[in-house]
Amino acid sequence: MIISLAEELDTSVSTLLGETVDEHLNEESIKSISEKLEVINLQLAKKSEVRIRTIRYLLISLCVIIIIGFIVFMSIGNEYLNWDFNNPELAIAGTILHGIEFLFVRISPFVFIGSIIGIIFTYKRH
Repeated sequence: MIISLAEELDTSVSTLLGETVDEHLNEESIKSISEKLEVINLQLAKKSEVRIRTIRYLLISLCVIIIIGFIVFMSIGNEYLNWDFNNPELAIAGTILHGIEFLFVRISPFVFIGSIIGIIFTYKRH
């Protein structure tokens, strides 16, 4: 990755690493540069792993929220449909609850399946 970056910036890898290297590389300088590249590579791998773990936990949380949402809507059991809709406040609240439930039931299965697929992909080794 750092070699590609050096090529794009039209500079040498040693300059990017803050190391000035002569035209004639000796074995010590090559070893020093390779050690620095290894450290950078390990840092990038650790950042990538943390990012993947964060995404995985967010997707798991989304699945849990969807399951809790379904449990809540099942426990409500459309009770709001029996309200007196002649009362404007109850009519507005009932309409809003019905709209939220309607959208949730239609959209959340797709989001749930997408989250499960995302969780599976975060466990896949690259």
